[in-house]
Amino acid sequence: MSDALTNAGPAPAAPLDFIRQIVTDDLEAGRHGRRVHTRFPPEPNGYLHIGHAKSICLNFGVATEFGGLCNLRLDDTNPTREDVEYVDSIRRDVQWLGFDWGDREYYASDYFERMYECAVTLIRNGRAYVDSLSAEEIREYRGTLTQPGRNSPYRDRDPDESLVLIERMRQGEFPDGAHVVRARIDMAAPNINLRDPTLFRIRHAHHHRTGDRWRIYPMYDFAHALSDALEGITHSLCTLEFEDHRPLYNWIIEQFPDLPGDPQQIEFARLNLTYTVLSKRKLLELVERKMVHGWDDPRMPTISGMRRRGYTPEAIRDFCARIGVAKNESLIDVALLEHSVREHLNRVAPRAMAVLRPLKVVIENYPEGQVEMLEAINNPEDATAGTRQVPFSRELYIEQDDFREEPPKKFFRLFPGNEVRLRYAYIIRCTAVIKNDAGAIVELRCRYDPDTRGGSVAGERRVKGTLHWVSAARARRAEVRLYDRLFSTEQPGIDDSRHFAEEMNQAALETVSDALVEPSLAEARPGTTYQFERLGYFAPDADGAPDRPVFNRTVTLRDSWAKIERAQNA
Repeated sequence: MSDALTNAGPAPAAPLDFIRQIVTDDLEAGRHGRRVHTRFPPEPNGYLHIGHAKSICLNFGVATEFGGLCNLRLDDTNPTREDVEYVDSIRRDVQWLGFDWGDREYYASDYFERMYECAVTLIRNGRAYVDSLSAEEIREYRGTLTQPGRNSPYRDRDPDESLVLIERMRQGEFPDGAHVVRARIDMAAPNINLRDPTLFRIRHAHHHRTGDRWRIYPMYDFAHALSDALEGITHSLCTLEFEDHRPLYNWIIEQFPDLPGDPQQIEFARLNLTYTVLSKRKLLELVERKMVHGWDDPRMPTISGMRRRGYTPEAIRDFCARIGVAKNESLIDVALLEHSVREHLNRVAPRAMAVLRPLKVVIENYPEGQVEMLEAINNPEDATAGTRQVPFSRELYIEQDDFREEPPKKFFRLFPGNEVRLRYAYIIRCTAVIKNDAGAIVELRCRYDPDTRGGSVAGERRVKGTLHWVSAARARRAEVRLYDRLFSTEQPGIDDSRHFAEEMNQAALETVSDALVEPSLAEARPGTTYQFERLGYFAPDADGAPDRPVFNRTVTLRDSWAKIERAQNA
């Protein structure tokens, strides 16, 4: 792997936000040896989501822009919640987004021995001790935000005794919760994170990398700071919930001046997105309760779900560049994400025709048994995209919504006596409506003008409507899944009076089982997103087969964000 962006092309230029300004100032002042070294440190306890994409773009982006390096580090300090499946998904998602960590793939577990040695050093120096209070007692002794904590009765335990105990903890001689290793800082500190925080705890659990070698595991704060220092990180970029943890981060770094790095922790606002939850715990609950079809369900805000839905890495990176990096929390309209997806797909997605709810059309004056091939443009936004051939025949299918027996005002589609153009084909006029015994419309009879093929000659007639269609003789049946936003409320979970899952959008998935698509789509495979003309963008799903492809709706053609922008600019 290289140290640059990979398959997805260059990331959008990022503005000089406050983090980039700090990095710029550090380089000019000669700090960190004029190096820039960042890291993306996810916990392998779930799949990455769009909020992680923001952090990925920031950490790898800053490193790339300033000629530095970015590590991928898996924070595998809690074996009870971690899985190799999550590790593999993290690697896959970061690479798909277009970023490359070279040979710098690390794990917190790489440093367990060093972290243990650091804890031993702190005990020897009187800056840590083994505490035998229960978890509940530790919480009680810690105090509150308005009241100072109390010293543990074990705080003055002899260092030699603590050293014996920590070694016995490591050997697995005690059950979970019997002892912990705590830093000795200040139980009266205004910042509760400095009130003798826990550094190591006992966990009798199998680790996906170290197996059963360890029976004690470091806490996140301890592992995070030491891992950064051991890897020579210069700028440790974290979300705002770690701001109150920064004094502890700095305290840990200060205890070990001989480590390779002297990292600086900088906090930025996490992503909050409307109609979305970005909590791994909540997303895991949706998966475990089978309220969605796995982590890669196209309704999920996970990177794997968005990939399956047909989002592109370029669109996600563009979205992250648009929202920028700030110090204050804000709520981003999901329409902006959809706008970035729509904008990119409009430039690159090949066009195709599909009919979701078919209505049969018989062109009475077209020769029976004849099939002619018409030239269709693959993408009018891309001059290099070329054309394709689509079959046209006497019997066609159009959308049910494109016909009204009694049309409303300004309905420019098909109705009795009216003319429309069939995309890439001919002008037709509806001459008759066929109904079944129940009175439902089952077929339209039309006539075509052979002199209007492809729009080359339209005579003196002007038609306002252009419809997409498929040939009854050559169309392929397909399943189309119409995805919408997963939640029906703008800020799901904000109302404590009800469970966030109660706010799920029950119409977030509609399955159309008998759609028809042009034959070129029969061989469509995941990885390319198409624009179904007049319908939206759709991506082939791995569930499909050549005789019955499956397509997921990526995003509609409606661009509500563009309307918002126009209104704001006005």
